[in-house]
Amino acid sequence: IIDKTKFAISNEETRYYLNGIYIHAIDENNEKKLRAVATDGHRLAKFETTLPQDANKIPGIIIPKKTINEVRKIIEDYSGVIKISLDESKILFNINNVTLSSKLIDGSFPDYEKVIPKNNDKSFSVDKKLIYEAVDRVSTVSSEKTRSIKLVVFENNISLSSSSAETGTGAEDIKIKYSGEKLEVGYNARYLMEIINQIDGDLITFELFDSSSPSIILDNTSKNSLYILMPMRV
Repeated sequence: IIDKTKFAISNEETRYYLNGIYIHAIDENNEKKLRAVATDGHRLAKFETTLPQDANKIPGIIIPKKTINEVRKIIEDYSGVIKISLDESKILFNINNVTLSSKLIDGSFPDYEKVIPKNNDKSFSVDKKLIYEAVDRVSTVSSEKTRSIKLVVFENNISLSSSSAETGTGAEDIKIKYSGEKLEVGYNARYLMEIINQIDGDLITFELFDSSSPSIILDNTSKNSLYILMPMRV
């Protein structure tokens, strides 16, 4: 839960309610799950797993980033059961012989469901390693400030490119299976690579609508995770 979402936590203090991971119970198609969501307005990470025993009545809570990081350190080499107790303002972790108590973020997490596109009708899958390395190479010439990269998707091909006045241009093509209409979209290369890093399988799927709408990024081997990446002008 932590590793799949914490990279998208916001550091913007004015929107303090985004400075953590929002965890809540859901009932979807008569299947109860524990869902975690984090977003900074540029990207969104959603991950869900089977609802733990005794967690049916948990309220929706926002666990602060600092607490998340401390818990992650403690459980690095621990594989046993973690007991979590909470109310609407505090959370308590009992991990082996360690007890960690924290306040929860007092705020309302936004309705993230409204951000997830429902009409992205263009999709393609690509080898995770290939696109990660291509984005990494091409973005080395992008502006240090924007880290922007452009993807042009057309018949059976992705063309990646980037340029800056100081360092020149870079371009690379990747072969894919795609027969939809041509589409151009720009991304922050670092944000895109961070999402690709969360994919466990060999294939990553992009679902797009147009150059200005949010992109959905999926792991072909898991239905438990979903990522949203906002495009940028390139």
